Amino acid sequence: MSNVVHVKRVAVLGAGVMGAQIAAHLVNAGVDTILFDLPAKEGPKNGVVTKAIANLGKLSPAPLSIKGAESKIVPANYEDNLELLKSCDLIIEAIAERMDWKQDLYKKIAPFVNEHAILASNTSGLGINALAEVLPEEMRHRFCGVHFFNPPRYMHLAELIPAKTTNPEILNALESFLVTTMGKGVVIAKDTPNFIGNRIGVFAMLAAMHHTEKFNLGFDTVDGLTGPLIGRPKSATFRTADVVGLDTLAHVIKTMADTLPNDPWHQYFAAPAWVGALVEKGALGQKTGAGLYTRKGKDILVLDLAAKDYRPSDNAIDPEVLTILKERDPVKKFAALRASTNPQAQFLWSVFRDTFHYSAYHLADIANTARDVDLALRWGYGWSMGPFETWQAADWKTVADWIADDIVAGKSMSNAPLPNWVVDGRKGVHSSHGSFNPTTGHDDARSNNPVYKRQRFPDPLLGEAFAQGTTIWENDGVRLWKDDGDDIGVISFKTKMHTVNDAVLDGIQEAIKVAEGQLRGLVIWQPKEPFSAGADLAGALGLLKEGKFDQFEEMVANFQRTSQAIKYSQIPVVAAVRGLALGGGCEFQMHAAQTVFALESYVGLVEAGVGLLPAGGGLKEFAVRASEKAGPTGDVFAELKTAFESVAMGKVSTSAHEAKQLQLARLNDTVVLNAFELLYVAKAQALALAEAGYRAPMPARAIRVAGDVGIATFKMMLVNMKEGYFISEHDYDIASKIATVICGGEVDRNSLVDEEWLLTLERKYFVELAKTQKTQDRIAYMLANGKPLRN
Repeated sequence: MSNVVHVKRVAVLGAGVMGAQIAAHLVNAGVDTILFDLPAKEGPKNGVVTKAIANLGKLSPAPLSIKGAESKIVPANYEDNLELLKSCDLIIEAIAERMDWKQDLYKKIAPFVNEHAILASNTSGLGINALAEVLPEEMRHRFCGVHFFNPPRYMHLAELIPAKTTNPEILNALESFLVTTMGKGVVIAKDTPNFIGNRIGVFAMLAAMHHTEKFNLGFDTVDGLTGPLIGRPKSATFRTADVVGLDTLAHVIKTMADTLPNDPWHQYFAAPAWVGALVEKGALGQKTGAGLYTRKGKDILVLDLAAKDYRPSDNAIDPEVLTILKERDPVKKFAALRASTNPQAQFLWSVFRDTFHYSAYHLADIANTARDVDLALRWGYGWSMGPFETWQAADWKTVADWIADDIVAGKSMSNAPLPNWVVDGRKGVHSSHGSFNPTTGHDDARSNNPVYKRQRFPDPLLGEAFAQGTTIWENDGVRLWKDDGDDIGVISFKTKMHTVNDAVLDGIQEAIKVAEGQLRGLVIWQPKEPFSAGADLAGALGLLKEGKFDQFEEMVANFQRTSQAIKYSQIPVVAAVRGLALGGGCEFQMHAAQTVFALESYVGLVEAGVGLLPAGGGLKEFAVRASEKAGPTGDVFAELKTAFESVAMGKVSTSAHEAKQLQLARLNDTVVLNAFELLYVAKAQALALAEAGYRAPMPARAIRVAGDVGIATFKMMLVNMKEGYFISEHDYDIASKIATVICGGEVDRNSLVDEEWLLTLERKYFVELAKTQKTQDRIAYMLANGKPLRN
């Protein structure tokens, strides 16, 4: 069997929270999906599933990449529809975590599973080998565990757990499907309770809970210490518990206690007394409106155990500890944490120490390599660095000696010794050669599954470095580079947030000229998100404040020249977008021959929020596209409505699919689910265009526009909004100018204009708006506060 698995249809068994969201993400990926559950006791037989499908549209964050996509999920029940399983290539079981229920279901479905279908259980910790035992012999080689993390659209991690009987080729094929089609980061876990992510992640939470009590710290203080300051999500420790649900947390902890009776840390596998007390009161966290935190009006209150009541949350971090955490050198940072007598510093050292200790002690039990542990915690828990990376960065041997000293001194949560491999003179577990495998004692390179050839730059671990390609040309704003033997070049920005300044504008134009002489195609791609946060507002505001309007207008003209250079390049330019693509960043991709989007692309022309209008050719492109869609006799105005609303309201798409709905992306633009494959796909698209004999588009010289009638119609809508106090006077002025440009100016309806006419209108009204005090106030406010001013 090859590593390519052609999954045309998937069945998800179980329409609970996880099952329904897995089905939703399969639909995001364009996979035909059937969602099963028990027949309803009353009403239509599929009532349980149809209710779960309807509920998907109400969840936040949205599990679906576009509204209405839930209608693509096929509802089914186990009584009437098991025959549908025969047409499925993959069956994902996601029912409740009861071994007996899962095994009963497997017996029921077995006669309907076709001979090539893969069956996978989305269990979060039940034994995969025990589940496999109930299957017919001929199905066991096609069975494994696949553990998605919640919410499945957004959490990159999927743990793949083979049973003893799983065929390695089938495991590789499923891994390929998960990586490319579903966009997942896959780690292979051993069949042990809670696998990798939850085993270490939940332990880290338990360690934090234990030391919170030991050092007598408030829940909010601990959340302040264990969030972004140490490279963890904002929800930190106790907010995470509230979001997950205190009842769910208690269940997970009990499962650890029940399934890991011989773990040296077993005595700590018990929820603190306050968890049980809150659960008994029905204060389960976010889902009930109160738990460790609650809201009173706009104020966030935190539970004070001593007072047995809520108090205002202040996240008070001691200045001494804050100074330590701001230290950039991890060696100095960890030395200072351990040496400090401050309770907050001692708390942090203790949590890190015990998490390192636990991870090292259990590495051989739960994972094949240290890489799998670190990536699982990054991708499943949102840590910026995994436990082994953090330890290695802080000086492996020194930290190992400190842990050993604390074990002897009785300070650690367990007196279990560190494994011999920890103290064998090594400098860490990750190197340029690979990551440590405790079974063989060697460093293992990354997986040789062919799917990973699609990732030119995988998510790098500490100690890993990937060749950066050969620089062809660069300036202060951009770098043009390529790989050896490759005919496709890559333009990457050097600016913070990949904003667009003069160096970027000049650099793109020059890079295109260089590439036209040496290469067959170009990709605009950034090594990290975002694609581009838009124009450099600080530089623009500086010119305005100094009254240098001629220079300001020249900057705008240069922006337009850059967009036109992208559009009319003699070799295909493909934009590879992930994360934010705002303002000028959005306009650049609009001018590319093709755009390849990662699913999680947030695209928008948001200039109205800072009192301006798009002037990098974006409005011009909307007019061109409307004319092309309408043809010689169609209604141009009708083709402009969606685009006008998107720009005037500053809408930002919540996904690449929604960007198409908002007309910020073209219907034929490609969407990939795995952002690490974005560059590979974009380069393939550029090469395909070149191979097909690419020619730049002919200049648009006869653009039919909506003209004065279109402008008047848009203004009628705007007057109603202004009179209803939905928009301000300045909002009205901005939107009116957007309407004027997008409709081709005050000319007769159906007049023919060229691109230069539309670009001139963009510049004219952009500069007019920029000269107003209200727009300059908006720009200054955005720079100072990171959010728009409505004036």
